[in-house]
Amino acid sequence: MNDREPAGWPWLKERLIRLRQSSRTGAAPEAVVPAVVVRTAVVTDSAAALPADWVRDFAADGRLTVVPMPVMVGPEIYGEGEDDITETIAVALATGTPVKTSRPSPGQFEQAYLAAKRRGFEAVVSVHISGALSGTADSARLAASRVDIPVEVVDSKTVGMALGMGVQSAVVAAADGRVAADVRTFAEERLARTKVYFYVPSLEQLRRGGRIGAAASLWGTMFAIKPILAVEDGKIIPLEKVRSAVRAVARLEEIVVADAAGRPSGQARLAVHHFGNPGEAAELADRLAAALPGVPPAQISSLPAVLAAHAGLGVLAVIVGESSTPQKEPALVQ
Repeated sequence: MNDREPAGWPWLKERLIRLRQSSRTGAAPEAVVPAVVVRTAVVTDSAAALPADWVRDFAADGRLTVVPMPVMVGPEIYGEGEDDITETIAVALATGTPVKTSRPSPGQFEQAYLAAKRRGFEAVVSVHISGALSGTADSARLAASRVDIPVEVVDSKTVGMALGMGVQSAVVAAADGRVAADVRTFAEERLARTKVYFYVPSLEQLRRGGRIGAAASLWGTMFAIKPILAVEDGKIIPLEKVRSAVRAVARLEEIVVADAAGRPSGQARLAVHHFGNPGEAAELADRLAAALPGVPPAQISSLPAVLAAHAGLGVLAVIVGESSTPQKEPALVQ
């Protein structure tokens, strides 16, 4: 299934196209004088679940770099984003083949930061998966200490497109010529307003990976309870206990609708993740659209392999965040 592009991003695409045209021709973009000088590059990891076409648009000139997270299926190691591993992981989970994940090496981040410097950027903002779930931010900090370009490392305290929305906010701020500290603040403000809610048919895969406690996993084993979970302060927490899968998905929908409806008018944004169940995700997104007519349709995408490896088959996750696209284009700065 194709990703649905987040609403509002044509503003940023159009803006970056004008900036690229200006840099190629040496002339200021039409009707925009002077052109913004982009000082800050943005780096993230593949747990951000950014749509592939979005990454292609903004990674071409080094403004955005996505460092792949490794996934181990049996004895084989794959790089998220470098290898097509979705089907491999699905088969492995279905057959009981061990699936594990790891952090990127500090050297991978070091290469990304130095590449930004070579392209002329003055600083980097590096935004990553929750430190409570992965050591990725630690790898980034170690790499930052080794390079001679300033790097602001941000522990997003979240996952998936919740992290992705923070990254997109950082790209917006960087495209507007903000200094690294402001880019970081812009991203952190949006991350703080973003929530992750999800349903998994079984807690066993999360328990095996150490992402949720053994006591909580009893919900899904002793009593056949279908849990609704959330990410809170970077950790996965049980939110509600529901007796059936149908009721769990319905309750997930209710929670999301209540959250989105309580956001400032016109600001709520949604994303839906799935793994192995795209039809269910599309149906859920359609019901959310009907219940929230003032909210743009949810972006739908498969859960990144590094997260699917822990959530397991049949997961449905909904991210509720807010727009970071300005209501009108801000003034450009030199």
